[in-house]
Amino acid sequence: MPMGGCTPAISARWTSGVTAGSKVENIYPRELEELLFAHPKVGEVAVIGIPDDKWGEEVAAFIRPIPGERVDKAELFAYVRAHLAPYKTPRHWFELDAFPMTGSGKIQKYKLRQMSANGDLAEL
Repeated sequence: MPMGGCTPAISARWTSGVTAGSKVENIYPRELEELLFAHPKVGEVAVIGIPDDKWGEEVAAFIRPIPGERVDKAELFAYVRAHLAPYKTPRHWFELDAFPMTGSGKIQKYKLRQMSANGDLAEL
């Protein structure tokens, strides 16, 4: 159990949270995305909650590296841990060549959730 029995919840907006268990820690994807985007090897990033049988949801980061670079899970993990609380560190890491996008250029996070649930993506 992370952080003294607290169950993390991933929220898409500041005004809502996902309740899973009796103690909830809200995790805001934007905070993680901004941090990971500042990493020199990351070109694009999306953070979502993916279903977990025990906790309800776990944090997953989807990374598109800048051209010519390779991302390393251990390096990104250490980078996040150096800046944020341990419960905010993604448990799952995925590398993509391209994100599914809407016509207006926004990342379709629901498609990322479907792709990870269907096993279409391999974890780093």
